Amino acid sequence: MSIFKSSNPTLQEKTYQETILEGISTGEEMTVTGTLNKFGVLMALMIASTLFAWNQFDKGSDPMTLMLIGVFGGLGIALLMMFKKTWSQYLAPGYAVLEGLFVGSISAMYNYSYPGLPTQAVALTLLVTLIMFLLYRYRIIKVTKKLRTVIVVATAAIAIFYMVQWITFLVMGSPIGSFTNAATPLGIGFSILVVGLAAFNLLLNFDMIEKGVEMRAPKYMEWYSAFGLLVTIVWLYLELLRLLSKLQRN
Repeated sequence: MSIFKSSNPTLQEKTYQETILEGISTGEEMTVTGTLNKFGVLMALMIASTLFAWNQFDKGSDPMTLMLIGVFGGLGIALLMMFKKTWSQYLAPGYAVLEGLFVGSISAMYNYSYPGLPTQAVALTLLVTLIMFLLYRYRIIKVTKKLRTVIVVATAAIAIFYMVQWITFLVMGSPIGSFTNAATPLGIGFSILVVGLAAFNLLLNFDMIEKGVEMRAPKYMEWYSAFGLLVTIVWLYLELLRLLSKLQRN
């Protein structure tokens, strides 16, 4: 059943397999329309929370407080949801609100240094998401086993690298591989690579949602799938924000 493998930890093979019989037995199956509706709700909640955090920054509040609440609170809810998928309809909205606190705070900080940059990043995120959806919808790029494996390995490598960077920064005060933060050709190239990887993860997300519908996953998986898609889109936005800031500094 390799068709269910994804680099997004929220959309893995067993994530759907473990719930398939539940959908069949209740008669309440996951649908694409239902998933998109749930995603719309999560986006609306995240945007509202983002605007709140941004407004607090404009009032002079320390953005680190809301940022840390968003990061650790969101991580806690995400981990809980991965073990309690049946709670997704309650946990996913909470995650969206907490994620908005983080996104709003960091976006306001970027906007302070680079006015208008978050708006550009949002526009590019929407454009990239649309392009990747069309590429998937019309099978211009097919999600094959080989492509899936490459994306999974590359995403895992980036995740490990970021984790090592964070740990070394906390321990030594200077992250390993600091070139990735520099506005140099190498640093910009790294950001372009990661943006591309995040974009290709969208293909896997779309594929996982479609396969979940085909396998008649239960209704609550719409919330869980919408949450997984939100995770990838936020990642794409943050990487675009980082890339654009490097281009302005270059």
